[in-house]
Amino acid sequence: MEASSKDFLKLHFIVFLWGFTAILGNEMTIPATEVVMYRTALASIVLAGFMYFKSKTFQVNISDLRPLILTGFVIAIHWFLFFESARVSNVSVSLAGMATTTFWTSLIEPLVNKRKIRSFEVILGLVVISGLYVIFRFEFSNALGLGLAMASAFMAALFSVLNGKLTHRLSQYTITLYEMAAAAIGIAIFIPFYKYFFLAETTTYAIPTTRDWGLLAILSVVCTVYAFSASVELMKRITAYVVNLTINLEPVYGIILAIIIYGESEEMSSGFYYGTLIILAAVLSYPVIRRSQRRALERKKKLGLQ
Repeated sequence: MEASSKDFLKLHFIVFLWGFTAILGNEMTIPATEVVMYRTALASIVLAGFMYFKSKTFQVNISDLRPLILTGFVIAIHWFLFFESARVSNVSVSLAGMATTTFWTSLIEPLVNKRKIRSFEVILGLVVISGLYVIFRFEFSNALGLGLAMASAFMAALFSVLNGKLTHRLSQYTITLYEMAAAAIGIAIFIPFYKYFFLAETTTYAIPTTRDWGLLAILSVVCTVYAFSASVELMKRITAYVVNLTINLEPVYGIILAIIIYGESEEMSSGFYYGTLIILAAVLSYPVIRRSQRRALERKKKLGLQ
């Protein structure tokens, strides 16, 4: 099925919601690991309740269970790195680093789906990298945060490609439920080891405050259950590369929100915004290039028939 204009508008709305997640995570008092654990646990509980009352199937084949669990673990790592990046630097740097998702996807998707690498996708990915280079030159003090965000982007590219294969066999609700549950269990097992070996802290879990629970509810229901399920459903008609290219707008939406909410603490150097504009140019050029390629292919077919 071909994607409609409504599908692309919906995708942009989802990306806007994801741009807001870094702000929500940054506002909580609990560590990034616990943010991911509570977020995914609440999301899986809410979604399970929704599926039960809507009589949606919970059944999956054993052959699909392993990739669902694996993808859930990848999602947990992605979100942990994402929230941790925002805390060691700031929201804007974290969101800018996520723009490398396009480059990673241009390399991962052809390998997983066993298709040829499209040169223009790699070129656009490199353009995004050049935008990040401009940002990095002027924001070197935020190198750790940017590095964590780029690692998070790699994980985002990986789980998007993996989900792209699952969407053809399972519903978006089933995929989201099992992946959120796997992410919650995986991060819950990881937390004690992480705190003991890396932080030399107590291995107990941090308890959210009342305000944290409210933010977690928004993060879980709106930014996870709705946004994640809707994005998985859209991938039936939109490729993982296009989804991740559009996700590059997440820094733009998120940075605007961060500046509105945090003011001067989120204002960056001019190089940061030049780099972001380069990223935006790569995002907007993709549909133009694809449209011209399709038209050229159609012309060749017509000429071949004549």
